[in-house]
Amino acid sequence: MTTVPDIDARGTQHCETTALGVLLRHQGLDLSEPMLFGLGSGLSFIYWDSKNMDFPFLGGRVKPFGLTRNLAPRLGLELLIQETSSPRRAWDTAVTSIDAGHPVGLQLDSYYLDYFDSKIHFGGHVVAMYGYDDHKAYLVDTDQQGGAVSTSLTSLAQARAARGPMTARHRSFTLTAPENLPAPHAQIVPAITACADAFLNPPIANLGHRGIEKAGKLVRTWLQRTDDSQRDLPRAALLMEKAGTGGALFRNLYRDFLAECADLFSSGHLRTGHTLYTEAAILWTEVAALIKKAGESGDAQCLVQAGSVLGDLSRVEREAMRALSRLGNETPA
Repeated sequence: MTTVPDIDARGTQHCETTALGVLLRHQGLDLSEPMLFGLGSGLSFIYWDSKNMDFPFLGGRVKPFGLTRNLAPRLGLELLIQETSSPRRAWDTAVTSIDAGHPVGLQLDSYYLDYFDSKIHFGGHVVAMYGYDDHKAYLVDTDQQGGAVSTSLTSLAQARAARGPMTARHRSFTLTAPENLPAPHAQIVPAITACADAFLNPPIANLGHRGIEKAGKLVRTWLQRTDDSQRDLPRAALLMEKAGTGGALFRNLYRDFLAECADLFSSGHLRTGHTLYTEAAILWTEVAALIKKAGESGDAQCLVQAGSVLGDLSRVEREAMRALSRLGNETPA
């Protein structure tokens, strides 16, 4: 068995921030999960539906791997991404990093991993790999999935080779920190304002605050959108609350990021944003509960209520992001 020495195999709530935490701690940089999420401008929203989808998808963050791409330059890190159509070359790339004493991040489809009990295809899943032997790969995943886990080499190969929505071509990545790291906290305001600007000015109506408003209108039709409401609606609610999002479709993580920032410097706009995202997190949990109840009971009124709450959420989050977008215009105390 070959493993990276002195690995801190700590699982957290979300897959990409879990993997980033493993890679960065190995580089000597230990940041909280909310701070990683916030510095990567990770919060967003998408209402995603298409003809080839069985059921609509609500997403609460930037697209897979976008967080990593945002975070690396903000922290002055060298991000090396490797992709290939060759399974053998993909494996060689991963083990070369581990043999050299460095954990490696992998993007894959979680459906194939042995330790996943819930078999749902998700091609944007990210893990950190820190070891291997003749039969297994040793990974760090979220707390929900067990933290330090293992999966067969066959299952890992299938997961990495999967094709479909959000998948990548055997993507692996490493992060290297310079000798003199810039102060991460100096990047808080740029990270927050970039996130706010993207949320407030989405290019299409499915994204940002406009996407939440659209979801509020369309969620009311979800009982007609499915041929198995007892399966699809509770599953949608589960993805919003439990499936690696930290609850409330990532709003809990962003709330905690803003709270951590408020401990570092004083800002009225920051306090407003934190207060409103505290409210938003509660409302998102309420939406998930209503969607689950609608699926289990077949009561369309629950979806009407969920739609109404989503309308409120669009306004709350728009107001929060407007306040946070003004951070760049003030001098924090």
